[in-house]
Amino acid sequence: MTNHFRINSRAALPSILGLCLLVFLVAIIFARPAHAITQIQTPAPQPGSYGLEATKPQPPPTVGATVATPGSGGAASSSPTTVTGICPKGLLVEVYDNNVLTGSVMCNDGTFSLQITLFVGNNDITAIDYDDLGQAGPATNTNTITYNNAHFTSFGTLITLTSSYGRRSAAAGTELDWPLQLSGGNGPYAFSIDWGDGTKAELKSQSISGVVDLSHVYTKAGIYQTSVTVTDVNGVSAFLQLVSVASGQVNGSTGAATSDKSSTTAPPKVEWIPAAVSVVLLIPTFWFGRQSQLISLRKKMERDREAYGGE
Repeated sequence: MTNHFRINSRAALPSILGLCLLVFLVAIIFARPAHAITQIQTPAPQPGSYGLEATKPQPPPTVGATVATPGSGGAASSSPTTVTGICPKGLLVEVYDNNVLTGSVMCNDGTFSLQITLFVGNNDITAIDYDDLGQAGPATNTNTITYNNAHFTSFGTLITLTSSYGRRSAAAGTELDWPLQLSGGNGPYAFSIDWGDGTKAELKSQSISGVVDLSHVYTKAGIYQTSVTVTDVNGVSAFLQLVSVASGQVNGSTGAATSDKSSTTAPPKVEWIPAAVSVVLLIPTFWFGRQSQLISLRKKMERDREAYGGE
């Protein structure tokens, strides 16, 4: 008498599922040992797309910048001259002479100091501080000084170099543009620009007065003091100090900075928990499947024994 055993496909299903799960986990472990959470990249702007920018509102500065020197009522013997004063720390200070922007500087330690070119005759010097949103603080004092120099009478008119912006910014690694306004003097004009980042001074020439377009690429993010000197054909000069900002991720250990493109990402986080849970669940799944198969085989054998015994 020969016993024929047939394995019920329904009884073998748990074992097959457990085996498939085991193969799947082994493939994941050896093919991808550590699945990291990948940082989502910011897509490049597409034609016709729109960008949104949010700004957190804040009240304007309540304390204004004050001019300390030169004192009001004095006379200057040379130009450019140094203007100093007190200011709220961390704000931008713009200095105006006869309501014309003649320079800007950051207030880092509660004081400011910069050089400005004077006008011939009376000079009404004021300072105004601005926060990061461009909100102005209250106006304070105005110091008036006199400047007379026979050099301008002999060789021509005074040169005025100014800008509509006391501060300009661009992302590190991209071009920062500085539009200036040049008037007076006699061309051609020679420019020397110190961008404040340790690079060699840039030389530029222009034949006539008017708009002067400057540009520079900062390789590291930070705040830089930009100094521009212009001299005309007769040797008459003008001087302008401005604040350039290269945005990006600042390196706090050195005070230098790196741009967003060169900044390193954080170490990846590995998803071990799902894999561990799957391995733990695999053991009881395989065991229950095996038990179910044994029970099915035992019942089959009993039915076959009864069937053959009854013949």
